[in-house]
Amino acid sequence: MCDYKQSQIPTQAVYETNTQNEDELNDKLQENIWGRLLPIGSAFYRYDLKNDLTTFGRRQDCDYHITKDSPVCVATAYSNVHFKIKREFSIKTGHHALLEDLSTNGTFINGQRLGKGRIQALKNNCEIALSKPENKAFIFIDLDNSDDNIYPKELKNKYTITKTLGKGAYGEVKLAFEKNTCEKYAVKIISKKTFTMNGRHKINLDNQIMSEINILKKLEHPCIIKIKEVIDTNETVFIILELVEGGELFDKIVSIEKYDELTAKFLFYQMVLAIKYLHDQGISHRDLKPENILLTSSETKETLIKVTDFGLSKFFDEFSVMKTFCGTPNYLAPEVLKTKGAAAYSNKIDNWSLGVILYICLVGFPPFSDENPKLSMEEQIIQGVYDFPYDFWSTISNEAIDLIKKLLCVDPDERITLEEVLDHEWLKSSPDTIQKAHDLMFPNGSRKRSNDQVVSSQSQEQSNCKKQKI
Repeated sequence: MCDYKQSQIPTQAVYETNTQNEDELNDKLQENIWGRLLPIGSAFYRYDLKNDLTTFGRRQDCDYHITKDSPVCVATAYSNVHFKIKREFSIKTGHHALLEDLSTNGTFINGQRLGKGRIQALKNNCEIALSKPENKAFIFIDLDNSDDNIYPKELKNKYTITKTLGKGAYGEVKLAFEKNTCEKYAVKIISKKTFTMNGRHKINLDNQIMSEINILKKLEHPCIIKIKEVIDTNETVFIILELVEGGELFDKIVSIEKYDELTAKFLFYQMVLAIKYLHDQGISHRDLKPENILLTSSETKETLIKVTDFGLSKFFDEFSVMKTFCGTPNYLAPEVLKTKGAAAYSNKIDNWSLGVILYICLVGFPPFSDENPKLSMEEQIIQGVYDFPYDFWSTISNEAIDLIKKLLCVDPDERITLEEVLDHEWLKSSPDTIQKAHDLMFPNGSRKRSNDQVVSSQSQEQSNCKKQKI
């Protein structure tokens, strides 16, 4: 029940050092610490497991005591003794950590309810939730069976690396806890063997890689994932990133089917400002899709967004990157498909991707489909063949449709610029929504809207890019 998919990316290096961090080892020996609970939820705190039996609950004599007047206890129904963790030893198999559920409302291991009176073995990086699966409390760390030996000392000294958060074209992402503060971060692990330039694999790109990543580290925008630090080794790059816990835009759309137009506008405005900021810094995203738009909160639709995985795609084969979403190039611009990613192209490829994302936000499905019997998806994209089916688009404004058409313009020279997007009637027609989004991004009034939004009384004439219909 506790197994996470934690296999390393195929090309990840295994480091020579097999020893634990010296400070951590000394602490463990001096205090007999055999396990650790790292807090996921903000109401919980780190707890070192030293005894063979540890109890958790509201009762005053519990080892981990939740007081009756604490916010977490008021909001959630915990039992007097909610669960206990015991350590057992067998000559044949060694030590094992076991969790016993003693609660009425349940203890969850990796999202699965255990049930009162049931016992489950805990494996390294198991996730423990209390009373309901979304009330995540701890990650269990087995100090006797830690995976730390595969990480370099520079990383282990600062962070405890735990469960896998995801895998993608650029490697694996792990959850990490900073040792001094217990702050949570995401660690992107990228093997240099996967880097390519100009269609050819190259490993000796250290200077160029670090130069590019150092540029990314300097980025400062509320809708851009912040890079905390980078740890570079001979074969692997570890990028420590701000952790965003509200999930992906893709998963949110799947769960709610689609956004209403005002909420889509609220989110899309942030996306445009984030991508425009990257473009102003000379950076193209090149792999923009709903999976790379993260939400800071899952509780509300009107949330701050964070763009991630920007700037790295130039080190990867474009055609392999485009297949990371269901094996299809849903979000790639026509000029990329025409040249198989081999030619130079402008940052307007991101504008095309924004058009696809906006279309999906409004109706819950993409403009291009494998279900067209006459044209493959690639041909639909290259020719700009899509439509706005009446049953789905009849309640959506003409201004929204017009903006999508201008973004999904096959000719990049005629495709609308991001300055023109910000000046488009669809955004300008809802000043309250735009102001609300801006206030969320800059809550202390740290930045005036005029710095981001280009509003011209004599805006350039919009290109009239016509599309074929299916």
